[in-house]
Amino acid sequence: MSTLLASFGFAPLLPLWLLAILGVAALGLCGWSLFQRTGGAILRLCAIGMVLLWLAGPQRYHEQRRALPQTALLVVDQSPSMALDQRAAIARQVADALAQAKVEGLNLRTVTVRGAARDGTKLFDALDQAAADIPPAQFAGAMMVTDGEVSDVPATLPERLRPMQDNGSRTTLPLHVLLTASTEQKDRKLSILQAPPYAIAGQSAKLRVQVDDMGPGTQAGTPAGLTVRVNGEEPQHISVLSGMPQEITVPVTQPGPLLVSLSASALPGEVSELNNQTVAHITGIRDRLKVLLISGTPNQGERVWRRLLKADPSVDLIHFTILRPPEKDDGTPLSDLALIAFPVRELFQDKINQFDLIILDGFENRHILPHSYLENIAGFVRRGGGLLLTAGPEFIGPGSLQDTPVGNVLPAHVTPDQSSMLVSRFRPTLTDTGRRHPVTASLPGAPKAGAQVNSATAVPGLWGPWYRALHPDSTHGEVLMNGPDNSPLLVLDRVDQGRIALLLSDQIWLWSRGEDGGGPQAELLRRISHWLMKEPELEEEQLTASINANTLHITRHSVGTPAATTLTLTSPTGQSSTVPMHASAQEGTQTAQLPITESGIWRISDGTRTTYAAPEPENTRELTDLRATATRLADVVKQSGGGIFWLGDSTASLHAPTPRLVASGALHRADWLGFARRDAHLVTGRTPIPLLPAPLAMVLALLLLFGAWWREGRTR
Repeated sequence: MSTLLASFGFAPLLPLWLLAILGVAALGLCGWSLFQRTGGAILRLCAIGMVLLWLAGPQRYHEQRRALPQTALLVVDQSPSMALDQRAAIARQVADALAQAKVEGLNLRTVTVRGAARDGTKLFDALDQAAADIPPAQFAGAMMVTDGEVSDVPATLPERLRPMQDNGSRTTLPLHVLLTASTEQKDRKLSILQAPPYAIAGQSAKLRVQVDDMGPGTQAGTPAGLTVRVNGEEPQHISVLSGMPQEITVPVTQPGPLLVSLSASALPGEVSELNNQTVAHITGIRDRLKVLLISGTPNQGERVWRRLLKADPSVDLIHFTILRPPEKDDGTPLSDLALIAFPVRELFQDKINQFDLIILDGFENRHILPHSYLENIAGFVRRGGGLLLTAGPEFIGPGSLQDTPVGNVLPAHVTPDQSSMLVSRFRPTLTDTGRRHPVTASLPGAPKAGAQVNSATAVPGLWGPWYRALHPDSTHGEVLMNGPDNSPLLVLDRVDQGRIALLLSDQIWLWSRGEDGGGPQAELLRRISHWLMKEPELEEEQLTASINANTLHITRHSVGTPAATTLTLTSPTGQSSTVPMHASAQEGTQTAQLPITESGIWRISDGTRTTYAAPEPENTRELTDLRATATRLADVVKQSGGGIFWLGDSTASLHAPTPRLVASGALHRADWLGFARRDAHLVTGRTPIPLLPAPLAMVLALLLLFGAWWREGRTR
């Protein structure tokens, strides 16, 4: 209606105020004539009105128009799921064919969607953004070339595709979907419903998984086989039912990364087995570690140990300080002593095997522990326990532990006289082995290889000084730190299944006080303690691997010089190959990188150590359902009036519809798809045409006046 009114207008020959006055005067005269009962008054008023209408200049405008072409969007899906079979090639070929099809009055704009890493394929977001700069009157609709796996399908018709009002009629904006397959497909997927990121070593981890069958002819409760393999070991075969959760128990044999490979049997006729398998990453951790700390006498380093071990939430600490040795007899009655008896039998015989680490800090035996209990400590180490000693002057006294059965497992021996005690200012330094060993490598403030360290002056960024250390006459194991005159200061060793560490100074507490800059006291003690408790990340010889962006990254760290320069790589399908290693910038480290294409667990071995790697799923949502299907888009397509077309399974058998513009009726058939023709135009000019020409107005006015005179004559 508004368009119709806009095509009419007026071009008055007199000012509007004058026409208004004349009109009011005419009405007044007509009213007076009617009051006097004069004949022909109405006709005279009509004659005057005709003259006034002619003076107002009524006219109709004739528009010169130029038709505007309509624009349709072609959204092409090139997400990861389109890499299956020939979907991507089909989509490209169809897009090229539609772009080359010339339809008069219709322009085609192509938008390619690659798909985000984890958010799936968002074709409707791409459609909305691409249509933002298209005028609503020129937007014709959209086509999508996809496999139907779209993650952002709206519940109702999008705003861009809702019918538009065109000249009193509603024009449909269709959405046509072209699917890169010949019919609905089937698929089986394996999902991990629940998997613990951490599990206690020595126990079992429980996973909940589910196998789902999708597509025509599938139903819940179908039997399926499930294969479970832990770190590439012998597989476990389980029978499950589709659509029902299944609980799996996996043994966690040791601390460190654990890769659980899960694979479901193939569904007959399914499109791909890519989502039939997955990998769960579980990290085995120790249960709460039990540490026994025995301080021979109250000392400055006692608080350091307590703060360090109490701050570790994974450590249960039992701490005893020997305040009153057995030989001390000052006459004080036992009832007046606020001390507890040292539970020697309970700690060193009954419950010694419950501890993971024993720390003897400045401990001098002095008949505190019988010979059999000292043998128990040595046996504790040989059976797999950890022992850490910090040695001071008591180590060369008459109650030295090196003269007991514990001395048989110590990694160093000190001559029991005062000449073995070095009292001078020195700065601890790292040995060549220490710069490679994970316990001391990369410690903050460590002097670089070959650096001259002056103990007499303060050096910013270097470790602070100590003032007392023991000089051993023999060592075995690995010397990581040196003291004065390059004398061994920190020695680590392995004894049968256990480990032992000896710190030949009792002055590490000076670092915690910030003496002349201090040092990484807490970090060093933490690393020593966790190495003794067999933390995998602190092993001297390490072989690790990870997979990122389809690239296998291998790192081998060695304290010594690795004998082998190549590794053996075994793929998930059992194929073996060799991988050359290359030296890296980090001392004692070799690396290798190579692209991979197979999913699953890869096995890497250097002949002594073995590690495993598996890729993390990078696009879980995109690969959840691999079918080509119309189920997700069917409702939206139906609401828009568009059609669904199956293109075929290969480029050779491709049958794509042709686009066209239609005036009315259906918008698709088996071999074509259409867009409603819209009256989109641009007005280039307007020509006025008078609706009441002067001759016609004169004739009509005279006729009305003649009629008025005739009427007036008859009334007389």
